[in-house]
Amino acid sequence: MKIIDTIRLSAQAISRYPLRTFMLVLAIAVGVAAVVLLTAIGEGARQYVNGQFTSLGTHLLIILPGKTETSGAGVTGVLMGETPRDLTLQDAIALHRSVHVEKVTPIILGSGTASWRQRQREITVIGTTAEMLDIQSWRIELGQFLPAVDMDVATPVCVIGSVVKNEFFGNTNPIGQWLRIGDTRCRINGTLAQAGRTGFLDSDELVILPVANAQQLFDAPGLFRILVQTTGPQVINQAKQDIIKITKSRHQGEEDITVVTQDAVLETFDSIFQMITLGLAGIASISLVVAGVLIMNVMLVAVSQRTQEIGVLKALGAQKHQILTLFLTEAMCLTGLGGLLGLVLGNGGVKLLSILTPELNFTAPIWAMAGSIGMATTSGLAFSIIPAWHAARLDPVSALAAR
Repeated sequence: MKIIDTIRLSAQAISRYPLRTFMLVLAIAVGVAAVVLLTAIGEGARQYVNGQFTSLGTHLLIILPGKTETSGAGVTGVLMGETPRDLTLQDAIALHRSVHVEKVTPIILGSGTASWRQRQREITVIGTTAEMLDIQSWRIELGQFLPAVDMDVATPVCVIGSVVKNEFFGNTNPIGQWLRIGDTRCRINGTLAQAGRTGFLDSDELVILPVANAQQLFDAPGLFRILVQTTGPQVINQAKQDIIKITKSRHQGEEDITVVTQDAVLETFDSIFQMITLGLAGIASISLVVAGVLIMNVMLVAVSQRTQEIGVLKALGAQKHQILTLFLTEAMCLTGLGGLLGLVLGNGGVKLLSILTPELNFTAPIWAMAGSIGMATTSGLAFSIIPAWHAARLDPVSALAAR
């Protein structure tokens, strides 16, 4: 039996039973489409997080107090970890001694209740300095950002995010209005343009105060973080060493801070999302194994239906390996059709997700598409061996008698 004859007979068998063929192809297509869709979602989330961190620049250092952190929160409480020694404003000011440091901005993060006239809502409050605007690459929509004053100078002004502006003021110009946060008031100096989440902050939901005002509001002498922008990406390591040296000199020689580079944070998130994507692909691949079991069961039924055909082939001189090849070729054709249909359905779903969620770049990785096809083919062949071997071992006389 020639190869062309094997392919022709397999095609005839596939077309002879359209319902069976449709069910097998659909089962494989669903599995392949699931792998493509889920890996595209994982890849889209990974690229989104990478983009958010990359937008902050490539020469940012994050200073955390202590070696470990636990977060706590209150209605109007500061969100800070309990550490052996707090970072202070004086620590942040001292970092300017390094020639490799360009900008330093301390951060105090907390929550509270904001109110204006009869309206009020829970908000996230961040205390920082004027340099935060450039470090976070925020844009001002109305008015101005925080005034460029010394870190330890309290000024009763604030900047609000786009969501806070819309919920409190609607179409009213908020510049110059007084917003109450807890027991204090601040005059609105500006509003941020809509930007969404950048790094660990959602700027649209923020009320931004001068860091000294935030310290008074939360009665918190310590800082949540210090962000440092170096003079360039090539001096990241030198700046990190300078920061540790300066802080140790202020903390009685104890290295009780953690300095994290943005690249390290990005690599951590990247590896996490890669593992999530692989996990999603593994979960989706289970459906391909299920499809393989379905192929085995259907092929066993097909062997019983085609007993006389097998008997005729063997009576004409077909060998065991040729019968085996015939059924395996049929399985490969089915898995190939199912895989191609699955790629079409999966990539169509990815396009639909991209339209529904344009802020995320859903893209199915090449390895996922190739791997799903490979997994489908392997599963189809592996589970077709038993029925194919059963067909190859049929006795020609018994097969012709349909026994």
